[in-house]
Amino acid sequence: MIGITIRQMLYFDALAQTLHFGRAAKLAGVSQPALSAQIAEMEERLNCLLFERGGKTVRLTNEATALQPRIERILADIRDVETTARRGRPAMEGRFRLGIIPTVAPYLLPHALPELRRQYPTLQLELREAVTASLIDDAASGRLDAFIAALPLDHPGLVSEALFPDRFFLAVPAGDPAFASPPVPPESPALERLMLLEEGHCLREQALAVCGSVRPVAMASYGATSLTTLLQMVAHGLGVTLVPEMAASAAGVMPDLRIVPFQEPMPQRMICMAWRRNKVRQDECVELARIIRGLDAAVLA
Repeated sequence: MIGITIRQMLYFDALAQTLHFGRAAKLAGVSQPALSAQIAEMEERLNCLLFERGGKTVRLTNEATALQPRIERILADIRDVETTARRGRPAMEGRFRLGIIPTVAPYLLPHALPELRRQYPTLQLELREAVTASLIDDAASGRLDAFIAALPLDHPGLVSEALFPDRFFLAVPAGDPAFASPPVPPESPALERLMLLEEGHCLREQALAVCGSVRPVAMASYGATSLTTLLQMVAHGLGVTLVPEMAASAAGVMPDLRIVPFQEPMPQRMICMAWRRNKVRQDECVELARIIRGLDAAVLA
């Protein structure tokens, strides 16, 4: 009998995620020597090397890469068992792994996290910021308990609950004569200067949908991995970009940049929370959705 322990699998998972012994130990809540010893014992019991150590560099071996998804599934099942066993105890306690898309995270989390800490001080929230496709994969495989993204989500193994609508505005260079008389119609030729986030960001597809029949030509020349970078490019006169309402206030104070509305009905996206359809952590997910919807409307706008 091999006798690999759950603790060793937890430490393996932490090290596989961080590829750094110090950060893995912090994530696992143990000392670095304790984590290193358990990893070494796991390698001895499996009779193979799992991690290549070279100075400050840590790499997964082929054996570890093959084991990683299987260990993640085992740990996800164990967490589901623990959650089921906690039925009847207060919701939202212990470890909860939440994903969130980059165009929501910096605007929602500063308001949601303090409220979560106030209502559920024993909650151990672990956050992961990533594009929608990665969050869907992680939630479906059990690496995340839930995530926040924009509808639509196309995965039969997930269930979603709407949180709030988020209208779109347009960020333009201050003083640009093409936007002297807002609101902006969605067929405006000025939208040909629309700059987009790189492939994989849902905001890119939403921007293309807003444009309607107008073909953005700037997207062939520019691309960015963050909304902040796009706004800086707009402020320097390189084009225009779409801004979610939750980001509009912060963007509006940037120098050399102006936020203008679209014609009614203004385009919008629906922000949602999604989780696996197994119902094991549904109560916690519904409660988290309730807290986010309960935030002041000014926070979500």
